[in-house]
Amino acid sequence: MKYENKILNLFKNGYLITKDVTEHNIPRTYLTKLIKKNKIERVCRGVYIKKNVLIDEFVILQSKSKYAIYSNTTALYLHGFSNRIPIKYDISIKSGYKGSLQKEENVNLFYTKNELLNLGVINYKLDSGNIIKIYDLDKTICDIIKNKKKIDLEIFNKAIREYFYSKKKNTLKLYEYAKKMNIYNKVRDTFEVLK
Repeated sequence: MKYENKILNLFKNGYLITKDVTEHNIPRTYLTKLIKKNKIERVCRGVYIKKNVLIDEFVILQSKSKYAIYSNTTALYLHGFSNRIPIKYDISIKSGYKGSLQKEENVNLFYTKNELLNLGVINYKLDSGNIIKIYDLDKTICDIIKNKKKIDLEIFNKAIREYFYSKKKNTLKLYEYAKKMNIYNKVRDTFEVLK
């Protein structure tokens, strides 16, 4: 099979990253040839889409760092606990990160200790079929309590109330995360008010 066809078969839900091409020992020059033939498009460094595929900002931003995890109000939106479509995407990243996400105007970065970065991470399937990393609902609630001053008060209050009455909540997990994040009292006090 020709290299160009091999590349076209590597696309997942219309997306391809350069790493997939190099892992299959295909010279990168064939990516350029496919662009010139108008079969694929480069959307940012290392990320390509097939022609006529809609650009998904969630996929693009996460492809810029293997440490990027959607969090806070963006995760609330994905979990259905906020109806505000993100204009700026909340992304948690490891402390000390230096990279292209810092230059993105539509991103709010939240720096997290390396040992806590993967706490509560789940794979989330977008409508496009692409998989992104976000925090589970209980970790997201801990995050918005921790970052309350940076969160819109209306979104915060709505999410806390909805979580309190939700069948999706896992209180055990919530307090386990809160202890690891050193915000146990803050979390407890937030929910005491609703009792």
